[in-house]
Amino acid sequence: MIPESGHFALVLALAVALVQSVLPILGARTGRALLMESARTTALLQMILVGIAFASLVRSFVVSDFTVRNVLENSHSLKPMIFKVAGSWGSHEGSLLLWTLILVVFGAGVALLGGNIPAALKARTLSVQAWISAGFLTFMLFTSNPFERVFPPPLDGQDLNPLLQDIGLAMHPPLLYFGYVGFSIVFSFAVAALIEGRVDPAWARWVRPWALAAWISLTAGIALGSWWAYYELGWGGWWFWDPVENVSFMPWLLGTALLHSAIVTEKRDTFKSWTILLAILTFSLSLLGTFIVRSGLLTSVHAFAVDPERGLYILGLLGVTIVGSLTLYAWRAPQLEPGGLFRPISREAGLLINNLLLATATATVLFGTLYPLFVEALADEKVSVGPPYFNTTFIPFMLPLVIMMGIGPFLSWKRADLPGVWQRLRWVLAIALGVGLVVWYLQTDGPLLAVISLAIAAWVFAASLREWALRIKMFDAPLPESLRRARNLPRAAHGMTLAHIGIAVLILGFVGSTAWKEERIIFAEPGTRVEIAGFEVVFEGIERVQGPNYIAQQGQLRVLKNGAELTWLRPERRSYPVAGSTTTESAIRTTLAGDLYVTIGEPAADKASGKWTVRILYEPFVTWIWIGAVMLILGGALSMSDRRLRVGVPKRARRGPAPQPAE
Repeated sequence: MIPESGHFALVLALAVALVQSVLPILGARTGRALLMESARTTALLQMILVGIAFASLVRSFVVSDFTVRNVLENSHSLKPMIFKVAGSWGSHEGSLLLWTLILVVFGAGVALLGGNIPAALKARTLSVQAWISAGFLTFMLFTSNPFERVFPPPLDGQDLNPLLQDIGLAMHPPLLYFGYVGFSIVFSFAVAALIEGRVDPAWARWVRPWALAAWISLTAGIALGSWWAYYELGWGGWWFWDPVENVSFMPWLLGTALLHSAIVTEKRDTFKSWTILLAILTFSLSLLGTFIVRSGLLTSVHAFAVDPERGLYILGLLGVTIVGSLTLYAWRAPQLEPGGLFRPISREAGLLINNLLLATATATVLFGTLYPLFVEALADEKVSVGPPYFNTTFIPFMLPLVIMMGIGPFLSWKRADLPGVWQRLRWVLAIALGVGLVVWYLQTDGPLLAVISLAIAAWVFAASLREWALRIKMFDAPLPESLRRARNLPRAAHGMTLAHIGIAVLILGFVGSTAWKEERIIFAEPGTRVEIAGFEVVFEGIERVQGPNYIAQQGQLRVLKNGAELTWLRPERRSYPVAGSTTTESAIRTTLAGDLYVTIGEPAADKASGKWTVRILYEPFVTWIWIGAVMLILGGALSMSDRRLRVGVPKRARRGPAPQPAE
């Protein structure tokens, strides 16, 4: 009965969503407070009902209820408990239910935490959010029921894809969906503002915390997915420009532009139309990613290979969302007041350049992702667009963007003083040039782009520290005074500095692990020695290992440096009998200077020889990629915790009794 209870909860949630999509927006139009207040009740009720449905599905996985088709196809009685739970969102149906749960959680969050938002705007926002949840609930109930039964039930399940049985990927989808779906509430705020015909600094302040929450989670999801691909897939890379990687990266790029644009709207009451458009496009790209992953257009370890007919429903939902919102934007945007003016050399202009570069970079990724799909659909011809295209088109937009990142915080609002900016940045430029020359001296064979990129990373790092130091008057005031200023500095300022430094750290990891990677691929037998990056790796043989639901061939490799033993690396080649598949588990020695990375492949054709394919890589600075990602996440969290983003419009204090005159 538990699965039926979950299914019935989804039916009730759809009914509540339909009510929420009509009554609050009608109340906002007619000024009826009771109808507007109904949005709070229905939003909370939706969250409870979808939460019951999701708990019912998780329970079915935990107890291995193989009468439920979803459990049968994505679980097994021998699977570790953590992966049984993760299996509840490891399928098309389960991930869709998780998506819907996060969608209604954001709606309930606005209902509970949006006490300072005007009643009419709040009601319209929650109505728009209910339109979206109604679309996904109908999709689930009509085409992708997660509680469909099987009769007669088999004795055991078919197991989850072994590649997905990893703690990194178990947490990757929830974080990614929280980011994807988080932008839905920003979209709802934007559409509600267009319906109302009003966008002002207060609106931008209400939107920024929700956009930050989504951006932080999307950053964490992408970083975790990159880390999983690096250590789990066995190819030694962290990004391949896979189409399914791209569809999560594009909302992140536009979401970054949205955050910066919302700052200008809040501070200077300008960029209002642009901020609204970015909010619409960011969520539209999230929906586009959902369509690509679930339509059957792609075959990927990230994608859900489902019936393409299901993709038609999402395509329809995508079409209604994009066409409807952009039509409303075209109608209302010209009526929005343009806001304050600014000079070509100003912080507003710098942020505008930032936005244009991010939007153009997103367009290049979008073209490279969709072009092969269009060619295949129209000409029935497969075309591959891979890393060479993306590296050639994307990086040229990123380098000037990063340069502007160092300059922007030094520019004044409305009109900047260029001589003053140069005075503050001249030593920063000297540091960047010095770093570039040192790297060029150490790596005379280049590549030149890598040297330039590290110089630009040093520029951002030094500029960010310089701007923060000027804020607290470091070295220009006594230390206690500087510390006092640092404590009183808004958290958003600390967050910006940390995030910008995180970008510099990311570039260090990107460049080092790409430009100066070393690789050896050999047929190894016991006693084979390989030298790489100053290390000596000795292959000692293979051992058989029994796992909870797999059998592994485990390589035994000894690592030495200058004749002294450092460690042992034990990569595995795992076989999953139930799933009938094989995976590669890498072994990695991680340091801040670089990773020594080993995988084993197929044995030699002559198995009696005892030779195995062994791949050994040295990846300089690759760990700094994830350190930089953590800095981005912490910087975003610091900014979101800023008290100014939790205030909104202050409530009017109640008047107490008038003070009595003294006698």
